[in-house]
Amino acid sequence: MTPTKPIRMLITGGGTGGHLFPAVAAAQALTRREPESEVLFIGTRRKIDTTSLEKYGFASSSIYSYGLKGKTIPALLKALAVLPISFFQALSHIRRFKPDVALGVGGYVTGPVMLAARIAGVPTIVHEQNSVPGMANRKLGAIVEKVCISLPGSERFFPSEKVVFTGNPVRQDILALAGENKDTDEPKPFTLLVLGGSQGAQALNKLVTGAICSANNKAFGQFRVIHQTGARDCDWVQKSYEQAGVDAQVSAFFEDMKAVYEQADFLVSRSGATTLTELAVLGKPALLVPYPHAADDHQQKNAEHYAQGGGAFVCRESELTVESVRDTLKEMAGDVAKLAEMGKAMKRLGAPEAADKIVDVCLASVADADRTRGKGITEKINPGRVENVPKK
Repeated sequence: MTPTKPIRMLITGGGTGGHLFPAVAAAQALTRREPESEVLFIGTRRKIDTTSLEKYGFASSSIYSYGLKGKTIPALLKALAVLPISFFQALSHIRRFKPDVALGVGGYVTGPVMLAARIAGVPTIVHEQNSVPGMANRKLGAIVEKVCISLPGSERFFPSEKVVFTGNPVRQDILALAGENKDTDEPKPFTLLVLGGSQGAQALNKLVTGAICSANNKAFGQFRVIHQTGARDCDWVQKSYEQAGVDAQVSAFFEDMKAVYEQADFLVSRSGATTLTELAVLGKPALLVPYPHAADDHQQKNAEHYAQGGGAFVCRESELTVESVRDTLKEMAGDVAKLAEMGKAMKRLGAPEAADKIVDVCLASVADADRTRGKGITEKINPGRVENVPKK
């Protein structure tokens, strides 16, 4: 582990939990190792960014920024017109905060902020969570100093000399849960957790409620559901479970993921990189249903990594039916040995030290920048005897 000193770290990215939560994990790792370090997030004005950062106690600012990929012509023109404003807003934040290092975690806001940091002479690192990088990180790979990756295969998109395999960071509360010993002989109902990402997933909501509510509930044995629905589906999903007499905890969005993960025996979930990383660290088996419209089909590729490792099943949304979901849930609810086997396989794919590895990369870049600045000063003072001049 790289020796620490207090530093000022700028982190940029967000717009989804998949980008934001690894950033929070990296910030937590830095401040845990060196409490006097300072962190500033620069992100979007989306509610998930602002409320989550307030919860974790990190300072944040925002800039005007809009996505470019997959937009209509008017939306694309608007996004391009705003880019110069985004850049100068980012540069203003950088000049005020004076960071020692900038870490980009993906999302369209990352582009202008990291470009501004690079022009300002700040060491720059990006972290890519997915098997296929998003547009911002893919373009930034050419100008940043290091690229931290989470999954095998994504290295082909970046200059090989810049790539460091770190894994995907997990927030401290989830890591703490992974370290707890919860073995008990007390009987408990089989608990299914349904996650459709931070916005929910209507297709998953219909498939799972159809599988559970249209069946004879006794077919599942003791059975309960924790279901994150997204805002638009919360009411009807809740009513469906109530009418079917299913023990269910339903919410548009769960703030306390530690509490719901702790109860879960099996999941039906989208396959965003951060969710999969958390499931792997915790050893939670799952039926993964990739979001079919994800950029470059990256959720499918994410899911395949964990399925090949034996910790999950993966099935495309178009190939799933209410009956097939019901059959899978019945099988898993009645097979404790299978659950345990898949859970162990999932845990072998985890990367609990990812956040510390990213911090190591950031600290090494700061140290390299300090040495370079020191060398430049000494060469100007005494070019013939640099070795005798103390370096910074």
